Amino acid sequence: MTAWTEHGTTSEALGTLAAEGATGALSGERGIVYLSAGRVVHVESALTPDLGALLTRSGAVPTDGWWEAVDRGGVQHRVGHRLVDSGRLAAGALEVCHLGALFDAAYFVLAHDTRAHRFRPGALHWLGAVRSVPVDTVVRESRRRRDLLERIWPDPDIDVVPLTRVPGAGTGDLPARRSRTLTQV
Repeated sequence: MTAWTEHGTTSEALGTLAAEGATGALSGERGIVYLSAGRVVHVESALTPDLGALLTRSGAVPTDGWWEAVDRGGVQHRVGHRLVDSGRLAAGALEVCHLGALFDAAYFVLAHDTRAHRFRPGALHWLGAVRSVPVDTVVRESRRRRDLLERIWPDPDIDVVPLTRVPGAGTGDLPARRSRTLTQV
């Protein structure tokens, strides 16, 4: 692992790596950004559901199908291709879900633009490349989301504080689906 101390923020480090056409993983306080030839191919953050959770919880891919793809394609960095090749998921559906997961995770990785900790050259994500995105597009989208949320609610704690139920608040006449969701809080 290479220490990554020359840059003040994760966004700055990503910009430099993009200009160099780097391939590897940039780790920071809130997650990891995977690059291939200077473009973002995957982002992970513990603050967002990963692609597997999105695909299995939505019913797009059965849980056993997901884990089979991970078991058989993970070592070769081809989990995404395995899902499509097996017929479990259409290529377009994989791309849309992957980009959603990528931008959601990138929002949290870049939201407070903390310092990047290290860059691991050559590191690849086990999912494999689904759709690469230019670094400036990822940074711009994260900033757009941050600006939108700040207009709605300017307190940054809303991103990291757990949901809590307001004492005495009932569910009222909510649809069944929303009521079920609120019972989990």
